[in-house]
Amino acid sequence: MSGVSARVVAARLLVPVINGEGSLASLDAEIAAQGVAERDRGFVKALCFGVCRAYPRLEALSAELLRQPLKRRDSDIQALLLLGLYQLLHMRVPAHAAVSETAGAARGLGKDWATRVLNGCLRRFQRESVALQAKVDRDPPVALWHPAWLLKALRQAWPEAWQALCAANNDAGPMTLRVNRRRVARDAYLERLGAAGIEATACHYAADGIQLAGAVDVHQLPGFAEGDVSVQDESAQLCADLLAPALEGRDGARVFDACAAPGGKSAHLLERFTLDLTASDIDPGRLARVGATLERLGLDARLSALDASSATLAETLGHAPESADTAAPSAGFDAILLDAPCSGTGVIRRHPDIKLTRRASDIGELAALQARLLDNLWRQLAPGGTLLYATCSVLPAENAEQIAAFLARTPDARATTPEALAWGQTAGHGRQLLTAQGGHDGFFYARLEKVAD
Repeated sequence: MSGVSARVVAARLLVPVINGEGSLASLDAEIAAQGVAERDRGFVKALCFGVCRAYPRLEALSAELLRQPLKRRDSDIQALLLLGLYQLLHMRVPAHAAVSETAGAARGLGKDWATRVLNGCLRRFQRESVALQAKVDRDPPVALWHPAWLLKALRQAWPEAWQALCAANNDAGPMTLRVNRRRVARDAYLERLGAAGIEATACHYAADGIQLAGAVDVHQLPGFAEGDVSVQDESAQLCADLLAPALEGRDGARVFDACAAPGGKSAHLLERFTLDLTASDIDPGRLARVGATLERLGLDARLSALDASSATLAETLGHAPESADTAAPSAGFDAILLDAPCSGTGVIRRHPDIKLTRRASDIGELAALQARLLDNLWRQLAPGGTLLYATCSVLPAENAEQIAAFLARTPDARATTPEALAWGQTAGHGRQLLTAQGGHDGFFYARLEKVAD
């Protein structure tokens, strides 16, 4: 695949994202479906992720370069302009190739007229780069690569840390592994990585975590196909530690992972404890990924495609409500993990299209869904049981405020989130990790116990 056609593919894949009609969630599969050669897939992916990561600034620069905005039907040409700017600013592509091949890619889109437009814009940017960048950077959301609504929310929530948060969001996150302790000890696996020439260190907080110095293809990892190791951020691995008091020494404990896909937390729990675990997800396609994850690791769980916010959840799970005016089952789960749908503001660096696809109005809608899930799943928890609430968000409305409201309306719930932890910071009745540059993702946890009568 030529440099020109690689850029054609990248532009096509970016169109639904910049138009607010799609995301990069299935980017690898879409790149493969476009027939991109194996050697060029990393380049196409880097282009798409990079444009989304720097989008607020690239968009502002493109507005300065164009005499008038491009029509919506020419969003592919807008995407090419953003791709060209990103290459000139942030990639080691020779400048002449970034300009000529990006402009030439317009022909591959059937829009020969745009070749001259792109060539003119990109060459002007080369000539006036310093002045143009200084002009657009007067606007803080542009300079910090964040949409205005999100920058405002971060400043309000974290007045002393918002700038560091923005910097962390704008970097690609490190590749972090979780060793399968049923198969190998962390120190032993670190030695195997060293023997394979892969530089790595033990994570600071997660007992099974290893952070790589640089990303590698998973198939280069020793024993990956055999289930010795998985890819999972350090923050997500802390889930098992928080549930340990409810699960250690209780072989066969009944556990429900309510929003399990892609299955990393379910798998970690099964690697740590002997459980009767049900993993569910509302999307059957995503639930299939949980099955594939568990199969590779040699683990077993019950899989169930269901809506955890449904009023009929108890019946679906085979619970019999005690009476007509309460949905509480007479026999419930010993532990429930609710890794709730959220804004993803703690993992923007891994999903940079969030900067384009998420809106301020989404936060209230997500908080309402999280509240419904909490209320519904609480009814499925046995007295004395533990519910662990988690999000990959850094916004209080989804985290500390959400849990405070739940406790206020739920008399038989009490928070048991430990205060003496080496990681994160106290946030209401929970624990908040902020995205760390070169370290863990942003995450929130709150552990809740159902008080027995």
